[in-house]
Amino acid sequence: MPDQEQAEVRLMVARLRQEHEDYDVAINAMIATGCDALRVQRMKKKKLVIKDKLSKLEDQIIPDIIA
Repeated sequence: MPDQEQAEVRLMVARLRQEHEDYDVAINAMIATGCDALRVQRMKKKKLVIKDKLSKLEDQIIPDIIA
């Protein structure tokens, strides 16, 4: 992977990590305030989608090493 492309992927990973953390904070706040369980569940689903995207991008950065 070229350096420029890898830098872009790392930037996307950093943004997604921040977004994932933001969702985590928001979900905890919603739970603490007694928000509707359905809304919390939807937020958790969005957070999971972000986590999946993160995993795919991290797999692009870290090469598979066959021992």
